[in-house]
Parts: sequence; structure tokens; C-alpha cells
Amino acid sequence: MNNKNLFERFSNWATTFTGSSYAFIGAVLIVILWAGSGPIFNYSETWQLVINTGTTIITFLMVFLIQKAQNKDGKAIQLKLNELIAASKQASNRMVDIEDLTEKELDQLHDYFVKIAELSKHAENIHKCYSIDAAVKKHKNKYQDKNPEL
Repeated sequence: MNNKNLFERFSNWATTFTGSSYAFIGAVLIVILWAGSGPIFNYSETWQLVINTGTTIITFLMVFLIQKAQNKDGKAIQLKLNELIAASKQASNRMVDIEDLTEKELDQLHDYFVKIAELSKHAENIHKCYSIDAAVKKHKNKYQDKNPEL
């Protein structure tokens, strides 16, 4: 994929490099050099300002690179999970792209999975999996046979 723009290529390189041991060692060396230069500059306010300004600027820029990397990784993970859901016969396709739901809708789905967990505790085969729809249908069928008024 050579169609990546300059920022994409730079951010990929920067996140890879800054997560490496070389970057950590480099940062430690900079701090050691800065600390060692303290006596030369009489531990002045300017000397302290150099490290404070440098670390603030680097932190500020790294926030954006880290967020970009997390967004990309999150999107890739969601696509992989969507593929697994779509490929599974027992998984509910309603789960694809749920990351776009509201917090309230996610809470409702959570309640469904709590219900499935409760239903599974009463199943004969504890290793059998169900989608939301299959679990509710099986549960209704099971209890309608025993209690026709349900």
C-alpha cells in the first residue's frame, strides 16, 4: 500500500519508534545529560525551563500520535470482530458495528448477554453457545412446553 499520505507514514514510523527501547534509552540519556548540565548552569530557572518546555511539547505532540494509532488499531480490531461475527453461524449479526450505538443501547445489549448467561446456567450442555435470538427462542420453547400459558 504505497498510497499512504505523508502524515500516515510519519505517524506509523513515529509510533513504532517511540514505542521502542531505543526511544526510551534516548529519553533517559537526554534526562541524564540535562541533569548533568545542572551544575554548569547553576541549576537556573532557564535550565529547568528547558526540560519542562521540551517534555511539554513532546507530550502534546505524542497525544495526537497515540490517539491516531489507537483509532487505527480500534478500527482494525472492530473489523476483525465483525468478520468473526459475520462468519459464525451462531453469532447474531446484530452485533456487527455495535461500537456506533449509544451508551443506552450498549447497556441494553449487555442486559441481553446477562440473560444469555443466566439461561446457559440452566442448560443441559454448558458448552453449547447461542446467539441472542437462539437463546431467547430456545428458552421460550423450553418453558412453553412445560407451561403452555407462557
